[in-house]
Amino acid sequence: MSEIHLPGQSHTISSRRAFLKAGMFMIAGAAFPVDALARIAAATTPERALSFYNTHTGEHLDRIVFWADGRYIPEHLTEINHILRDFRTDEIKPIDAKLLDILYTVQRRLRVKEPLHIVSGYRSKATNADLRQASSGVAKKSFHTKGKAIDFRIPGREVGDIRKVALRMQLGGVGYYPDSDFVHLDTGPFRAW
Repeated sequence: MSEIHLPGQSHTISSRRAFLKAGMFMIAGAAFPVDALARIAAATTPERALSFYNTHTGEHLDRIVFWADGRYIPEHLTEINHILRDFRTDEIKPIDAKLLDILYTVQRRLRVKEPLHIVSGYRSKATNADLRQASSGVAKKSFHTKGKAIDFRIPGREVGDIRKVALRMQLGGVGYYPDSDFVHLDTGPFRAW
């Protein structure tokens, strides 16, 4: 068999077995849905980082690496818990790491590095009850009260674009609030409103 040069490869394939193996990888790559490939890529990323801006307190958290070397970084999660706290009561609750992974994936798919502008992160039960009295759109058993939800926007991006990406991922709840200019994401079962 003659030598075969693959695009982007510095070596050649000189055996039939190697040729067939390379072909199988190319076919498998073409057969995987884009979302499956994105999940694989996210799983092999050496680190995951996010940036936040709290629209109520004016606090910034610039490019904080919350996952590296195959593990979450507790001291950085603590900083994220603080910026996503209930700003009305100053109560802090641990934020579900799965929510951070979802946000990271959304940010990657949108190819943005701007800070996520937080409208609402964790909410105490008292704050949630007060908000429910003011608006019928606040759930009684909100994922916000469990540290499993966030309402946010990304400057320069339409909230509709954020929503589309989140809907394609199907990794949790996706709420769309164009009049208030934010998207809600949570780690519950996939649903949309």
